Amino acid sequence: MKKALLSVGTLFLVGTVACGPQDTFTDEEPGPLQVAEAGLTLRSCTPLPVSSMIASGSEAINPPAHTTDDRLDTRWSNLGQGSWIDYDLGSNRTISGVAIAWHQGNTRTNNFAISVSSDGMVYTQIHTGTSSGTTAEAETYTFSPRTTRRVRIRVNGNSVNDWASISEARVCSGESTTPPASVVWSGNFETGDRSQWSGAHMVSADRMQLVSSPRREGNYALKVTVRQGDNPINASGNRNELYRMTREPVGSEYFYRWSTMFATDFPAPKTWQVFAQWHHEGNSGSPPVEFVVNNERISLNCSGTQVWSAPLVRGAWQDFVFHTKWSSNASVGFVELYHNGQLVLPKRYCATQYSGMLNYLKMGLYRNSTIAPVGVLYHDGWTMGRQLSDVLPAGATLSSSVAAVASASDE
Repeated sequence: MKKALLSVGTLFLVGTVACGPQDTFTDEEPGPLQVAEAGLTLRSCTPLPVSSMIASGSEAINPPAHTTDDRLDTRWSNLGQGSWIDYDLGSNRTISGVAIAWHQGNTRTNNFAISVSSDGMVYTQIHTGTSSGTTAEAETYTFSPRTTRRVRIRVNGNSVNDWASISEARVCSGESTTPPASVVWSGNFETGDRSQWSGAHMVSADRMQLVSSPRREGNYALKVTVRQGDNPINASGNRNELYRMTREPVGSEYFYRWSTMFATDFPAPKTWQVFAQWHHEGNSGSPPVEFVVNNERISLNCSGTQVWSAPLVRGAWQDFVFHTKWSSNASVGFVELYHNGQLVLPKRYCATQYSGMLNYLKMGLYRNSTIAPVGVLYHDGWTMGRQLSDVLPAGATLSSSVAAVASASDE
């Protein structure tokens, strides 16, 4: 299926208001770091939502808000040792760490301290450290859980100059919903909002609602509704989707778990509907990996080829564990799928990326614009990890028997 889609380069249109002194110079140096709208990937951190933030100062073009926009090519910057940025969680929460992606983080080290406060007046320093100097990706700094409302990062210069420059920062939950340390990212909605995701393509908030019932786990699931004509990005088809800028590196290998329930009246005519996809950075064409509903069946497609299919079941949660290696080489990349606890697709080699392009995750519902009935489905439990054990709920087991594959494939 060929579908014109929005390119990753147009996902973010960020407006900012200048604050702080307008400098005639900036913390920008030539070097090997080239980040073109790369998205944030967290490790060992379930981020808490931030209600507001303040800073000791900033460049007009690099305000504090840039540290929460899920982009590694924007930043907060301020000149001077001791510069700080401060995040308000809105209420007292239990935290266990802070994840920071440093500007030019692969070319220099940063000296920093983390302090906490429940009233915004009296702060207690709880952590000091130095960044690795080897990566521009987020580094997670952990400490013993504690309860606080405000978290302040103070930067005491770096190995090159006295600028404080942070691309992204997240406060990590220390509450019971915190995933194991090996979980890369969780999008399970247990924050009570959509903040775990990079953004949304939706015509209105009622199309992407958090609900307490039905849910597969925890306290919340996402209800997705698509009506004919829903076209929030002026592209082909109708959609309401969340996206996460996973941008998995070439050659990387990950496991993804989630659950989907199709409403009892979910329409399934003989045409395409996508409920999960790993889309390439280009602006047209089908994604290299997609989960599709078509003509009363659900299927997994890799590089345009259907590699697994099963009957569509309505009104019941469908559990997916998807294992893949990301590569544009069909002899290297592969997909593997567990459905409802059974291995239904052993490793199948295929090109899971397009040459020269990374992928990002989209989920919700995207369908042919000719479909008239309202479509409703639910998503829950999205988790990303490096090993199978990372993504499985406590006590969950999977069957990898060949007999299970034969029966579940329904071929």
